Amino acid sequence: MFALPISLVVSLALAYMLLHRILRGGRWAWPVLALILACILQGFVVALELRLPLLAALRPVTASFLPPLAFLAFGATSLRPFRFDRDVPHLAAPLVTLAVTLAAPVLLDLVVPGLFLAYGIAILRSLRRNGDGLPMARLEAGDWPRWIWRAIAAALLLSAVSDLAIAAAFLFGAGWLRPFIVSGTSSLALLAIGGLSLSPELAPPEPNEEGGPRAAVAAADATRLEREPPSPDEIALVARLDALLADHALFLDPDLTLARLARRLGVPAKALSAAINRVTGDNVSRHVNGHRIRRACHLLGAGHGVTAAMLESGFNTKSNFNREFARVTGASPSAWLALRRTMAADEAGPATFLPLIRHEAPAKEET
Repeated sequence: MFALPISLVVSLALAYMLLHRILRGGRWAWPVLALILACILQGFVVALELRLPLLAALRPVTASFLPPLAFLAFGATSLRPFRFDRDVPHLAAPLVTLAVTLAAPVLLDLVVPGLFLAYGIAILRSLRRNGDGLPMARLEAGDWPRWIWRAIAAALLLSAVSDLAIAAAFLFGAGWLRPFIVSGTSSLALLAIGGLSLSPELAPPEPNEEGGPRAAVAAADATRLEREPPSPDEIALVARLDALLADHALFLDPDLTLARLARRLGVPAKALSAAINRVTGDNVSRHVNGHRIRRACHLLGAGHGVTAAMLESGFNTKSNFNREFARVTGASPSAWLALRRTMAADEAGPATFLPLIRHEAPAKEET
């Protein structure tokens, strides 16, 4: 009976998902698209290497594209715009692997897993270093970009463990285990890296006329602030932020990012993120999404449908909208509407439910 190798099935699945996203008008930062294509290519190489010995020699080289591309994709979607002089040197990793393949192939069992391990740890450390604020991530996506990149970093570490397990199997005379290891852990890692990279939550914001790449870099590189009680300046900064959001309805932009807010306020991104955390106890995405949900409640109360309220309050996807609505109000949009109807005849009216929304913007927003 004919059966496709698991890695080939993974590549075909990723190619299908990529085509589906393209046809639906999806957009990516170019390192993300390059990472997805590299995962698809690697799946084909792994599947065909047994029939084509040349591909077996190239497999470590093609694999070594994945860790630096993952790191560049993380930076481009979360931290700062791509910059040639700083970021391109990361792509020398495949050249190093090629040189090792030609000169000292015995070292490949250390070099390739080392790349996956190093870049996986680098992503996790950067996530920890940046706390709750990822300057380039769309706030509409909530905490999902952070969890997605944690999972991708874990997949890089899994791939490193897989390569080390293959090396150990050959070292101890159990080379017959290699196909099972590749089919299991390596294919799973490819599927995780490629599939998660296709997530709409990693879509970059639309180009914005405010500031520029260097402004975003300066915001991302600000000195980390320790968690401590809010100062009067931080309280004033959050008040300025809320006034800015209400006066200009910035929260209606689904491509809004921490970096853009920081540029408008003239402060470092990490300073703004830390101030929001200390004053409200929330991170910046939850704080801004609180404004969006309050707007959505106003629209729902005025008779708008759920989809219209979602789009007109700055959300791109129903999953993000429903998740944030439940987090802020404690109910789904339909349940909130049902409760509002039951309270319509009450003397206090539906307004008695609105204080459940934690981050209310000034009333000017509702006019």
